[in-house]
Amino acid sequence: MSHALKQVFNKDKTFRPKRKFEPGTQRFELHKKAQASLNAGLDLKVAVQLPPGEEQNDWVAVHVVDFFNRINLIYGTISDYCTEQSCPVMSGGPKYEYRWQDEHKYRKPTALSAPQYMNLLMDWIEVQINNEDIFPTNVGTPFPKNFLPVVKKILSRLFRVFVHVYIHHFDRITQMGSEAHVNTCYKHFYYFVKEFNLIDTKELEPLVSLGVSAEG
Repeated sequence: MSHALKQVFNKDKTFRPKRKFEPGTQRFELHKKAQASLNAGLDLKVAVQLPPGEEQNDWVAVHVVDFFNRINLIYGTISDYCTEQSCPVMSGGPKYEYRWQDEHKYRKPTALSAPQYMNLLMDWIEVQINNEDIFPTNVGTPFPKNFLPVVKKILSRLFRVFVHVYIHHFDRITQMGSEAHVNTCYKHFYYFVKEFNLIDTKELEPLVSLGVSAEG
């Protein structure tokens, strides 16, 4: 990430500048189409479906960036309450612990505090979605063969943010009156990953077992 971007947000807040779509591009038009469906109050199960005549990878790419932006905002609202002291382990209750692994410093799955994990996660996703070799923005540039595996990894890790927020910080979300917004965002995410089979059902268990349901 550039030094200029680093200065935009406090390092203690996991809250990234929004990734925007360039006006006039196909991706921007798809983004507008997706937003229009949501704003029209369409059933979320219908809103996530691939529009006729559109390429699935383009539709998926638009949603990955959108979910990254939205989940950043959700985590940003509670990040002051997610500290080394309150959340010394990145987890979803006593049953689920999430360890960080990457190709650089953490070659083996490593237990980290939730804020450390979130910072590494958001930095890592930002690198992926800004990489033209993985998320090409020019019309006609093909998506790479590893596009869907990368997307699945991004989304499964973003899902962990929902798990942590719901299980450890939902009282704060409720206090702020943001419960409906977070629930809608989660439902949208859930229906999308189910529609395109982007997260293994087993990965979704922490919130299903908690009773957080997108059904209904």
